[in-house]
Amino acid sequence: MSQDESSRIDPKLLEILVCPLTKGPLRYDAEAQELISEQAGLAYPIRDGIPIMLVDEARAIGDDA
Repeated sequence: MSQDESSRIDPKLLEILVCPLTKGPLRYDAEAQELISEQAGLAYPIRDGIPIMLVDEARAIGDDA
């Protein structure tokens, strides 16, 4: 499996995942390998194709835009 294949996330998984903080929708950022919660202002990392859905692991977004 190539790096590209291992970093992809299953589209069906994206359909059911929600932000653990707001229960709102997530946007997939393929380039950054993150799931973005616009409502919470957080970006959840994806490591080895596995979303890390922990608020403590999320990166705050918005300040760097």
